[in-house]
Amino acid sequence: MRRDKSLLVIAHLSQLLDVVTGFGGFIVPLVLWLTQKDKVLEMDDHGKSIINFRISMFIYFIVCIPLILLFGLGLLGMLLLGVLYLVFPIINAIRASNEEAPLYPLSIQILK
Repeated sequence: MRRDKSLLVIAHLSQLLDVVTGFGGFIVPLVLWLTQKDKVLEMDDHGKSIINFRISMFIYFIVCIPLILLFGLGLLGMLLLGVLYLVFPIINAIRASNEEAPLYPLSIQILK
C-alpha cells in the first residue's frame, strides 16, 4: 500500500463536481474509493466517510421536501444542507492533506 494524500484530497473535493457540472459528485468519489481502497492507505476510511455523507445529505434533502409545506421549514433545511454540502468537503480535503481522519458531522453510518 502507498500513501497518497493528493488522491485523498481529490476524493473529498470531487464531491463538488455537482456544483460545477451538475453530476459526478457521488460517482467520482465512489469509483475512487472502490478502485483505490486496497492500494492507498486510509482511502477506505475516507471513502466510506464520503459515501456516508453523500447518502445522508440525500436522505436529509428528501426529508426537507415535505417540510416545505410546514411553514417553509424545508427551504431553511435545504439552505442549511447546501452550506454543509459546500463546506465539509473542503474542510475534509484540508484534513486529508494534514493526514487527519475525516469528520462529517450528521452523517448516518451506513457503511462501517
